[in-house]
Amino acid sequence: MAMQRRIPVHTADVFPDGAYLVGPVEAVMDFNAGKRPDGSRPQQTDPETGLLVWSVPVLDADPAARKADKTVTIKFVAKVQPVPPENKSGMPFTPVDFCGLTATPYIAETGGRPRLAWSYRADGMSALSVKAVA
Repeated sequence: MAMQRRIPVHTADVFPDGAYLVGPVEAVMDFNAGKRPDGSRPQQTDPETGLLVWSVPVLDADPAARKADKTVTIKFVAKVQPVPPENKSGMPFTPVDFCGLTATPYIAETGGRPRLAWSYRADGMSALSVKAVA
């Protein structure tokens, strides 16, 4: 069997020191589609399912992560906007676990030097039990 395009991973594989929501879930705009009469862009849809694409910024709590790699975007494909879990941690950011998380490798051309990068997608998210540091 050939390697799948989207590689299934666990949250702990990608974020061994934890993942924290640092912003709201937002619609991903389709910049390849034409603008609407009011000048706005339509929301991107997944070519495989036809469902809407949403994204949320996530902080990688790895203290050794480079500054450029500290915040990662996780995308969702869903009919309606995913709702983040309630933050009961006492911290400013919501600790989260992703369900159905996949990673897709691609080559990023930044500064004229190609590097391997990852695109992340999840089916859902749930609260992660973390005690606040006093």
